[in-house]
Amino acid sequence: MLGAIGSGVDFERRIAEIYQNCREPEEIKSSFEQLQLDLSGEINEAMVKTRQVLLEHFDEEVQDKLRMRAEDSQRMRSRFERMLMDLTRAELGDCATFDDYGFTLHHLPPPASGRGAGGEGDIPLGRYELPRRSGDAHLYRVNHPLALWVTQQAKSRALDGVKLVFDYDAYGTKISTLEPYRGKAGWLTLKLISVEALGNQEQHLLVAASTTDGLLLPEDDPEKLLRLPALFLPSPFGESEARGAKPAGSEGDLCTGLIADVEARKNVLLREIDQRNLGYFEQEVQKLDAWADDLKLGLEQEIKEIDREIKEVRRTAATSPTLEEKLSWQKKQRELEGKRSKLRRELFARQDEVEAQRNDLISQLEVQLQQQVEERTLFTVEWELK
Repeated sequence: MLGAIGSGVDFERRIAEIYQNCREPEEIKSSFEQLQLDLSGEINEAMVKTRQVLLEHFDEEVQDKLRMRAEDSQRMRSRFERMLMDLTRAELGDCATFDDYGFTLHHLPPPASGRGAGGEGDIPLGRYELPRRSGDAHLYRVNHPLALWVTQQAKSRALDGVKLVFDYDAYGTKISTLEPYRGKAGWLTLKLISVEALGNQEQHLLVAASTTDGLLLPEDDPEKLLRLPALFLPSPFGESEARGAKPAGSEGDLCTGLIADVEARKNVLLREIDQRNLGYFEQEVQKLDAWADDLKLGLEQEIKEIDREIKEVRRTAATSPTLEEKLSWQKKQRELEGKRSKLRRELFARQDEVEAQRNDLISQLEVQLQQQVEERTLFTVEWELK
């Protein structure tokens, strides 16, 4: 970079003059500071160009990990924020005007026109920003009524058979794992997996894709593919095939491979959920065991203390000078022994109680751990990456 800086200044000559004419450390330091000041404009310009080159050539995941800041606010948003804004842009269309920092909502589409009309109600009109930059703008977020409406509209839409032609260059950010698929085509399917376990329901989107030559897109490449801008074209196989039916001929084999990949991805997801639930089960059992140990330890310590008192009473009774005192200490010993027997019975009863609670816990969790899995195909489409 330094070699490109000295367009108007002979950088090497200035360095040579400093070493020839300066003798004291302070004089050398001062000369270099002046040189840096003289070249600051060119250095800053070179840094800006270098940063732009890095942003254009670094993979999107690398940018996220390094948390690089770009002048374009779109790059500064998190992946989920970008997805929300892209979805909002697609759903609102010409009902809003979008820019780099947010959008201005002019009116809502007819299904929601009764809500928020005139800036009143659940969905107000006006300026939305993510993140908010001005005090007059609405803070747009996932749980905002407008975002909830947009999401519901997208989820409830009936999808016809289409072909998606993804435009890699239009995305504007490098995704190195997708580059080998440029010029290829294939099939992509998206499924909604609902899992109910331990009294809770969770939903996951499962994406899988393959090429026409039988190559399965690994890991999260199918999800990355869906982030790219796309053109929608009618599917040459028709609506029934795009909804999940096997195309005729060789396409049927590809669909079989895609189905197998979906099943493998689903099994991985269910194993992850099962491992998480197993961790919860182990935590509950450990809590019960810890409570049982504390209870047992407390009763055993009380029993040991009574044993110590009984020994002390026996020793005192043996040295008592009168019969009246001996009888008194014997009575005290008998009371302590009765108390000790009661504590021992209580210890056994509590152990039985803990065992019963453990069995109940295991039975309850055994029922709750049974996963209720529902699978629904949202769409299956033909794709092409250019």
